[in-house]
Amino acid sequence: MATLEATSTVQRIGETAGEIWRILDTEGPMKMTQLVKQANAPRDVVMQAVGWLAREEKITVDEQSRSRFISLC
Repeated sequence: MATLEATSTVQRIGETAGEIWRILDTEGPMKMTQLVKQANAPRDVVMQAVGWLAREEKITVDEQSRSRFISLC
């Protein structure tokens, strides 16, 4: 049962990563806080999806002052 649960978690992160990519493609770069609101997913899932996309070099994360801006590569 743990394997099924892990699979659905990974699937949700992957789906959220796709949603984040679509949001950034449509809306352009945005703050992490805005992205969390737009993604319609729990913050921790959004953060994991952002990490996934960053690892695949699909997005960049720029820190400016106290904000993080996310944009497509």
